[in-house]
Amino acid sequence: MIIPSIDLAGGRVVQLVGGRDQALEAGSPQPWLERFALAGEVAVVDLDAALGRGDQTALIAGLCREGPCRVGGGIRSYERARDWLDAGATRIVLGTAAEPSLLRRLPADRVVVALDARDGTVVVDGWRTTTGHSVRERMAELRGLAGGFLVTFVEREGRLGGTDLVQARELVESAGDAHVTIAGGVTTAAEVAALDRLGADAQVGMALYTNRLDLGDALAAPVTSDRPDGLMATVVVDERGRALGLAWSSAESIRLAVAERRGIYHSRSRGLWRKGERSGAIQTLLRIDLDCDRDALRFTVRQHGGGFCHRGTTSCWDDGSTLDRLERRIAERRTAAPVGSYTRRLLDEPGLLAAKLQEEAGELAEATTPDRVAAEAADLLYFTLVRMHRDGVQLADVERELDRRALAVRRRPGDAKPEAGR
Repeated sequence: MIIPSIDLAGGRVVQLVGGRDQALEAGSPQPWLERFALAGEVAVVDLDAALGRGDQTALIAGLCREGPCRVGGGIRSYERARDWLDAGATRIVLGTAAEPSLLRRLPADRVVVALDARDGTVVVDGWRTTTGHSVRERMAELRGLAGGFLVTFVEREGRLGGTDLVQARELVESAGDAHVTIAGGVTTAAEVAALDRLGADAQVGMALYTNRLDLGDALAAPVTSDRPDGLMATVVVDERGRALGLAWSSAESIRLAVAERRGIYHSRSRGLWRKGERSGAIQTLLRIDLDCDRDALRFTVRQHGGGFCHRGTTSCWDDGSTLDRLERRIAERRTAAPVGSYTRRLLDEPGLLAAKLQEEAGELAEATTPDRVAAEAADLLYFTLVRMHRDGVQLADVERELDRRALAVRRRPGDAKPEAGR
């Protein structure tokens, strides 16, 4: 797969050639993250911290809340590494600080070791000093202590001249169980596919910013189809991962879906199909994933309008789970509440809603039997959903927050506040 890269200097997105000469400046990182996150994890590199001229912690922490980011640049201590993991970085990338004594203190599956190499030899100090050790030797020293290795071919970095697939194959073999990401020179979708077949990801910057490589083409490149028409099975899910239906994709529809960030597919009877173009049930495309066999896609979308199915239901199987239906009914009560609607009353009377939340939480805390726990939890969930809707918060937002908290490595004591016992 492709790992798009956002290199930051002075709060702006930049691209360097050979790690030194700035070739372009691409503005604020937020729009790039929104676009790149369609591919999944995005590499965010703090060049200022890496070069010892300050850091961009607040900016990058904000990016971690907006999308899945693997963060690198200037992480040289356990405390700094832990802070980034707690801030929601999906992974951290360690360079010269990646020594066994530090790596053993960190969750291996969340750590990527960066190995910058010129002609196969590891270089440090901003690629100025050679260590005399090969990349494969360094991998052998650190094997089992990190979940991945990022190998940058310095002589190819930023030059759009293609990458070294022969060397990439050797490095994948040397990495053992650790996953390898290759950076430096990756320019075409064919190279992304070739690296994927080797078992490696392609970290790409310059080719994306200069439009030499289309993100949609790079996403589609590793996928294969056994159909005569070349179409790819596409499972469509919502933000909470619930299946909405099955569609089909072509290379063209994927390219357009990424470019427009919409649910766009290939209908076997009508050709290119922009979901909701006539019905209004459009989709905002959030992410595209490939399955493990590289013969199917998953589109994660935010569904608008009546639902995914042409019958107006949420999915092609049913109208959603109990919580889905309840969430929709609460939203409908704001504008179309029937006479005597209690939900509408709660929405219009914040004081009443606050009192009911406290009352139901207390009753749940005091429940002693499974039946009462279930009943009181149901009451509290209802009032909680009403409270969430008042501020435009959806269940998907809550799940994202829980996912973010699960990434933290530092645990809080969790003691009750003094006033809670009054």
